[in-house]
Amino acid sequence: MGARNQCLEVWGELACFTRPELKVERFSYPFITPSAARGIFDAIYCKPTEFRWQVVRIEILSPVNYIALRRNEVKEKISVPAVSRSMAANEPPDPIWADADRDFTGNDTRGRTQRQTMALKNVRYRLHAEIRPWPGFEDRQSAFESQFRRRAASGKCFYQPYFGCREFPAFFRLIEKGDPLPPPIDISTEDIGLMLYDVFDLSRPGGDKDIAAVSLFRPIVKNGVVDVPSYDDTSVLKGLGRTD
Repeated sequence: MGARNQCLEVWGELACFTRPELKVERFSYPFITPSAARGIFDAIYCKPTEFRWQVVRIEILSPVNYIALRRNEVKEKISVPAVSRSMAANEPPDPIWADADRDFTGNDTRGRTQRQTMALKNVRYRLHAEIRPWPGFEDRQSAFESQFRRRAASGKCFYQPYFGCREFPAFFRLIEKGDPLPPPIDISTEDIGLMLYDVFDLSRPGGDKDIAAVSLFRPIVKNGVVDVPSYDDTSVLKGLGRTD
């Protein structure tokens, strides 16, 4: 039995799908990336050692509108190994100083910084994706799909889905057969340049120690619809940013 299309309508007040080539200031792509779309499906139902999500289509349902924001961002990320060592030694972990300057921390890599963000406002998309089981789990395709649909239909998720940044929550509903579907917006463009496809290697099961493996593709918008190629398609540029 082949994979069934799973469809979500998602929306939110703000979104930022940052272009990776901009290192300091954040400037969003004009619509959601396949990576961010996959993240929304993962938030609802995810078993990375048994299957992965393949985003197949993105429908843009609201006009592309930008908004300029200035946001405070911390310069550090929590270290899971450091926290584990602190727990094992029964000692408090080294804190992240979110509101400290160089005079307090002794260097410029700690504390917070203000960054300009060109975000999107009032976004709405219809996302289509398929479950792709890993070898050995093909016979569970139907069970995976049923479990996802039960969770999505009742609004369940492992964590709040978000649009690029965690402070920009994404709300969702499952599209059922027969639901009225408003048409995508009338927007077309032949080429917006390279877009981020994903930040992980989707050719193998995921794990908690996976390193970055950036992939890119050239999206084409036709009448508000973007057809997303499969990860193994030759049009997807893979392996960028590997460190292994």
